Amino acid sequence: MESLPTTMKSERRSRSKPLQSSKPSLVMAFFSCLAWLYVAGRLWEDAENRKLLANLLYKNALQRPKVLTVEDKLMVLGCRDLERRIVEAEMDLTLAKSQGYLKDKLQQSGSSSGQKLLAVIGVYTGFGSRLKRNVFRGSWMPKGDALRKLEERGVVIRFVIGRSANRGDSLDRNIDEEYRSTKDFLILEGHEEAQEELPKKAKFFFSTAVQNWDAEFYVKVDDSIDLDLEGLIGLLDRRRGQDGAYIGCMKSGDVISDEGKSWYEPDWWKFGDEKSYFRHASGSLLILSKNLAQYININSASLKSYAHDDVSVGSWMMGLQATYIDENRLCCSSIRQDKVCSLA
Repeated sequence: MESLPTTMKSERRSRSKPLQSSKPSLVMAFFSCLAWLYVAGRLWEDAENRKLLANLLYKNALQRPKVLTVEDKLMVLGCRDLERRIVEAEMDLTLAKSQGYLKDKLQQSGSSSGQKLLAVIGVYTGFGSRLKRNVFRGSWMPKGDALRKLEERGVVIRFVIGRSANRGDSLDRNIDEEYRSTKDFLILEGHEEAQEELPKKAKFFFSTAVQNWDAEFYVKVDDSIDLDLEGLIGLLDRRRGQDGAYIGCMKSGDVISDEGKSWYEPDWWKFGDEKSYFRHASGSLLILSKNLAQYININSASLKSYAHDDVSVGSWMMGLQATYIDENRLCCSSIRQDKVCSLA
């Protein structure tokens, strides 16, 4: 009987051993799971980091400058040299604008005595105006030897005309032939002589005249008027040395905004709600001093031309320190007895 309890105790002891030995196994399994989750998390994080790093390296590679060849380097150096020269040219141009003349003065012809001319008078003309030119040569405008003697007094007069749209055609040849005979033309090689190009003619005239002659004044005259030449010379002579002079019969007026009407202005909306032109010299006869003509020459490429040349010149003067001189004697339609011009 004593052996039976002993046997039962040993059986219970043998059954409890597996239960006690399974606890460490569960703990180990739990920590293994934690370790697996940690390693998996780190691997996933590392994979994301590697992906992000790969993208950054790819973008960096795209932005990295390419290897320059010898030709590329020479091109870069050439561009830098060109940029330097452009900056220097802009500085020279700024200096010229501030002083009112070109830095490197062009060769200019004056009077035969070497003195500065009083005036260069440009009379606008066209291809079909030969009869008018002959009338002028027989009236107020000298010709031949008389024209040369007038230049010795310091006054140059030239008919001003551009070139035909078809360069070298009969229109150009006729003007060249007339010029060889009379020697009284200023031919604007860069200007196309056409009605629609007339507003641009003033830029070409003043620019070409100031390059060719050194004078106190530059005068633009329409071929629709007659001049009292001696009266004009006297008027200019009394104003010698007056820089910034913008002289003429000053006027204003309504801007025509209706297309198809006479004097229509395509840029009418730029003149404000009142549609009124600013003060400007009448186009029949207007006078600029040398520094104003030089300003036009320097800035001709960027100066805006309107539908009428007198308005265009007036707009160029508005931004300058120009002295506006309203000279009634230059009003060709006035009733003054001492006026220097009259309608032809």
